[in-house]
Amino acid sequence: MTETSSKFEYVSNAKLPTRFGEFRIHGFVETDSQQEHVALSYGDWTPNETVPIRVHSECLTGDALFSTRCDCGFQLEKALQNIVDSGKGIILYLRQEGRGIGLLNKVKAYQLQDQGMDTVEANEHLGFDADLRNYDICKYMLEALNISNISLMTNNPKKVAALTELGINIVERKPIDHGVTKDNKGYLKTKTEKLGHHFSADKLK
Repeated sequence: MTETSSKFEYVSNAKLPTRFGEFRIHGFVETDSQQEHVALSYGDWTPNETVPIRVHSECLTGDALFSTRCDCGFQLEKALQNIVDSGKGIILYLRQEGRGIGLLNKVKAYQLQDQGMDTVEANEHLGFDADLRNYDICKYMLEALNISNISLMTNNPKKVAALTELGINIVERKPIDHGVTKDNKGYLKTKTEKLGHHFSADKLK
């Protein structure tokens, strides 16, 4: 299956068995940059049904290398389990590492954090905005998967605003404040205080 727009292309899909359940993996590409993204779908839905969604930006260190200095891997696992428990849902997995600065710049930012900066200060010291992510492809991905109404798993109000601006109908926001460790409490506090993320204050004590 191949569908195209002026900016995006839906390439193909296949079964993806996981330890959570059997998903399908759908491949997408941004035609200008050739940046690749994937969606993981589980279950079935009708066109007007509200479907649980997690828009997750790639975090190699947290998702694949099990780092505990962020909550990304924990959130991804929780979202996958929530989707299976709901009987349906989608992970939109976007390849924009380090809130958009890239993997090696993220390593540089980590070094600055080791020296005492927080995550926002480190990004800005390297010459980047605190968050450079772009969500334009999300609307195309959801339309390709026949989804018009979503229940969004996120703590990030800026993500809600960005998706809403794209014309995506967010019926509800579900918190996913999961994965607090001794190594990431400061990081999560910074995201709450400087980036406006919703996170239970009790979990950060």
